[in-house]
Amino acid sequence: MTPTRAAAEHAGIDVAGSWDRRRLLATLVAVAAVALLMAVGLAYALHLVITSSGQELTGSTPTHTRTAGTSAGRVVDTLTAGPARRDAIAAAAMLAVPPAAGRSGTPASRPAPGIPIPAAGVVGPAGVATGFPRTEQGAVGQLAAITISVLQSMSIEHTNAVHAAWSEPAAVPAGDWELMSSVQAFLGSASGQAADSALSTVVVTPVGAQVKGSDGPDWTLACVLFDVRASVVRTARVAFGHCSRMQWHQQENRWLIGAGAAPARAPSTWPGTQIAHDAGWAAWVPAEDH
Repeated sequence: MTPTRAAAEHAGIDVAGSWDRRRLLATLVAVAAVALLMAVGLAYALHLVITSSGQELTGSTPTHTRTAGTSAGRVVDTLTAGPARRDAIAAAAMLAVPPAAGRSGTPASRPAPGIPIPAAGVVGPAGVATGFPRTEQGAVGQLAAITISVLQSMSIEHTNAVHAAWSEPAAVPAGDWELMSSVQAFLGSASGQAADSALSTVVVTPVGAQVKGSDGPDWTLACVLFDVRASVVRTARVAFGHCSRMQWHQQENRWLIGAGAAPARAPSTWPGTQIAHDAGWAAWVPAEDH
């Protein structure tokens, strides 16, 4: 199944998009007798997708702290519309969490509030679902569609194509893009370099969202929390948070990745946990179900 067909079938971003590929995920070692190691290798590779750091997995108990700095809302209270306001929103620190927070967690005693996200209506450039409205929630939906397309392909070529089609000229360059770093980290891992013949499946589902800030109707700092599941003999699952400047382009009638430096990293937290609530994640709710 081609990416374009998959995007068309799953244009409503409230549902997961998935398809089989021969060059997507692989195992830690290409030896059928070590299925357990295969699962460990896959989980580690997905961990790299989140951190892009190559740090070892630890068994530490998830804890979290607030980083130094002022909240984005208070930072911009005294700033007028324009580049300084946008940079302040982008740079404002978000909740700092350890890698373990994105791998598991205890459900919170109360569900997070919901944020209604509209569905896509058409397939756009590079096979990315689009058609989202000129609203903050529309910016969130478009960012989710862009991220899903990249993470499901795990392809340098496709990631470059998506960046070229969905970024402003002054946006973060493709080589410095957080999603490109995630794809490179995965492909550079032992799992990513294993046998091409492994038929694998990856499913990327948006489960949470937040609007970190906005500057008028045409600029939003959107954030999305994803549930990423990949299967190669065994299934590995992690949470992945991602933020981006999103700029509305009137002529093209769509949201693009906005110009400017990359925003502070989003916290990757297990969906539905108290730490996810503390990090500001609202539950992803399809607009028609809200």
